[in-house]
Amino acid sequence: MEQEQLYAKVMGRVQGVGYRFFVMETAQQLGISGWVRNRWDDSVEVLAEGEREKLEKLLSALHTGPRMAHVIQVQYDWVPASGAFHSFQARSTE
Repeated sequence: MEQEQLYAKVMGRVQGVGYRFFVMETAQQLGISGWVRNRWDDSVEVLAEGEREKLEKLLSALHTGPRMAHVIQVQYDWVPASGAFHSFQARSTE
């Protein structure tokens, strides 16, 4: 299957509620590589690579998040995969 890349920026109450852990766990269960990190503007940024079907499942999960989160908006874009990632990790805030 052809690999794609999903870039997403998630806004709402998504920091301090386990959102990054939720994204990491979901991505790892789906077999997706990439990263997630908090942003200084209180959003969460996600860059994920994998099969389109799996990325769409991740995107759907981003709209919900963990129980304590309140997602207001998810901005996202699709681009060809870079092949640069071999696992899914949390990165430092940027």
